[in-house]
Amino acid sequence: MDLDKAIQSRSSAKKFSSKKPDWRDIIECIDAARYAPMAGGNYTLKFILVDDKEFIKKIAEACQQDFIAQAHCVVVVCSNPSRLVNAYGKHGENYARQQAGAAIQNFLLKIEESGLSTCWVGYFVENQIKRVLKIPEETNVESVFPIGFEYEKKRSKKAKIELDNILYFNLYGQKRMKELEKLDV
Repeated sequence: MDLDKAIQSRSSAKKFSSKKPDWRDIIECIDAARYAPMAGGNYTLKFILVDDKEFIKKIAEACQQDFIAQAHCVVVVCSNPSRLVNAYGKHGENYARQQAGAAIQNFLLKIEESGLSTCWVGYFVENQIKRVLKIPEETNVESVFPIGFEYEKKRSKKAKIELDNILYFNLYGQKRMKELEKLDV
């Protein structure tokens, strides 16, 4: 799949078919996350691939979103910023979140390319997920991804944000690129 097509067609799915995805395909998607930029080469992320239905049910409860329980698999993304904090001080916490976002985007694009579907879930009771999956206290749960095949591929055209509404030049709020002055030759 072409990168532009993957970026433009990626969407969230909250209803999954009964067809179970091959866990090896999900691992290939997780593998794509390893290629995201990492501050100082310190890779802080961990991925937990969950296929136990009882665990998935408990994760759905922790997220307070019932559709998660329909998924055959759930990927929980975690990070431990301690090495980054040791290397960069308080900024290390921000770097850990930034690299989690970059890695997750790679993961999402690979999910799209593979024909699987997911929804980025960022709302959850972190301590419940940590308790269920035995995640250490110092590790952050970044996000939850129920994975499966979308029940019905009726993807409507996404509302596209106009580039003019998000792009500034040189200064915040400056909508136009300063014209170059002609040089006397």
